[in-house]
Amino acid sequence: MTENTEADARHAEKMRKIKAARDKMMESKTEEKGLVMVHTGPGKGKSSSGFGMIMRCIAHEMPCAVVQFIKGNWETGERTFLRERFADECKFVVSGEGFTWETQDRARDVAAAQAGWEKAKELILDPAIQFVMLDEINIALRYDYLDIDEVVDFLLTQKPHMTHVLLTGRNAKPELIEAADLVTEMTLVKHPFRDGIKAQVGVEF
Repeated sequence: MTENTEADARHAEKMRKIKAARDKMMESKTEEKGLVMVHTGPGKGKSSSGFGMIMRCIAHEMPCAVVQFIKGNWETGERTFLRERFADECKFVVSGEGFTWETQDRARDVAAAQAGWEKAKELILDPAIQFVMLDEINIALRYDYLDIDEVVDFLLTQKPHMTHVLLTGRNAKPELIEAADLVTEMTLVKHPFRDGIKAQVGVEF
């Protein structure tokens, strides 16, 4: 037996053991439920990952919806794409009027966030919708535009059992992290903005 053949055999045996262990583990994973998911952290990719999940839902013919908090009139590629090409498959609601440092009007920001939350609850409760993304809602929660206790209580007690809800935005509150089924924190390692490079079309928006 050559050295390469021996290496191949060892690899095959290792993979066989890994598969057997994984198959055994998967046998115990039988429950299904709609997940409460959080994408947070200072790194880029929270919303981008969420919109990837929206694309996945559309491919699986799962009706879905997006409620976009904070970003307001900032035209993004994903908003244009979904509204122009997949309006029937994905409802898209914009509740914010812009980033808080742009509006500089707390009362308007609060009103917009609360209107968005009312629409979000309506979409989550809609039996025809299986996945709802609440984009940048964590920022609205961070600034107390919304009551964190009310949001968590709704997700835990009123969300339909099989409906998935994703909440994005940095600085997710501890109460939300505790309540969620899946939490991912994006870590910032390096960003071109620090080197004076502005947001790039197709990368940032």
